Amino acid sequence: MTGKSSGAQWLSRYSSSLLGVFGTPQRVLVRGAGCLVWDADGKEYLDLLGGIAVNALGHAHPFVTSVISSQLATLGHVSNFFTSPTQIALAEKLLELSKAPAGSKVFFANSGTEAVEAAFKLARRNSGGGPDSAAKPRTKIIALEGAFHGRTMGALALTSKEAYRAPFAPLPGGVVHVPFGDIEALQAAIDETTAAVFLEPIQGEAGVRPLPAGYLKAAREATSAAGALLILDEVQTGIGRTGKWLASEDAGIVPDAVTLAKGLGGGFPVGALVTFGPESSALLTAGQHGTTFGGNPVATAAALATLHVLENQDILAHVRNLGEHLRSGLAGIAGVTEVRGEGLLIGFDLDADVAPGVVAAGLDAGFIVNSPGPRTIRLAPPLILTTEQADLFLAALPALLETAKTNAAKDAK
Repeated sequence: MTGKSSGAQWLSRYSSSLLGVFGTPQRVLVRGAGCLVWDADGKEYLDLLGGIAVNALGHAHPFVTSVISSQLATLGHVSNFFTSPTQIALAEKLLELSKAPAGSKVFFANSGTEAVEAAFKLARRNSGGGPDSAAKPRTKIIALEGAFHGRTMGALALTSKEAYRAPFAPLPGGVVHVPFGDIEALQAAIDETTAAVFLEPIQGEAGVRPLPAGYLKAAREATSAAGALLILDEVQTGIGRTGKWLASEDAGIVPDAVTLAKGLGGGFPVGALVTFGPESSALLTAGQHGTTFGGNPVATAAALATLHVLENQDILAHVRNLGEHLRSGLAGIAGVTEVRGEGLLIGFDLDADVAPGVVAAGLDAGFIVNSPGPRTIRLAPPLILTTEQADLFLAALPALLETAKTNAAKDAK
């Protein structure tokens, strides 16, 4: 259908046909299997980014691909005037895995930012009393500095990075950003006009920064006292990424809503908003939100297949063990100054501003990693990454650091 071309030829065609919002792609990938991918020139790479925490079971997982193919051959899409067994079964499974109380519900979307958009509208519905109420209306929504919740307009209003926000001002109003990890600042910002607080248990785009111990519990207490919603964005951290179904599940709290996506479909686009309990679940009513493709039979079948493999092959325990092994190995490498994260969402800082150079050197050496900052590398590999594959990267990293520093010194001359 597309013919055979070199990577350079494909990239030339890319630049003349696709909108340049992503810049120039680093490589043209044509095939994947497990944790490996190959580019158009035949070069092999160990994928330690997993489509940014999306490919939970790696590439071309045989069970997931067989389920998708079977479902597509049976029923590919229906409008949301109807439902399907896979949609219902997936909603039930997510409520089970998230330990949601009675009266909880699920809304399906196509991506993380769409799940956050639904949550944003949920927050707007928590507006306080009616026109005869003496209480002030709830219009304030609180997020954290360093937050990334997506790039559509509502999600972008929650995202803190000014470079993302400025070109699209004015954004939906009422959003306030408070300092990351500062419990007292959060408590001071929450008042009777607060509709919701949005939190990532671990900020991925900011360099894999976990919230301090006790922060989520304090946030829950403060929001409950004020009548505000606590909404957790687990788009990147959910579905086994941290070795738990939800990164927040050990915090000892029940949120009002959680957003999910990325790893949920094992590479197939699907997102979800889970509302916890009958009060939160009653905020959005018929006709107040919708989607054409969200919850379609193929996406929900892909998600069910992904969850089945994660659950039945004890992959979450593997994620916890391998994550500890990787973090321990990284901490012992010269030039690495700090290691953060949980499970297989890992960020590590370097002693020089050479992270983009490490990414480039890694590609040349056959490793795919990401640099969310000038000194930070992020790893979010498939959850099926083996210890042997992790050790290949650990063994190669000192040379990658040296190459990046050498190249940076040359460029500085």
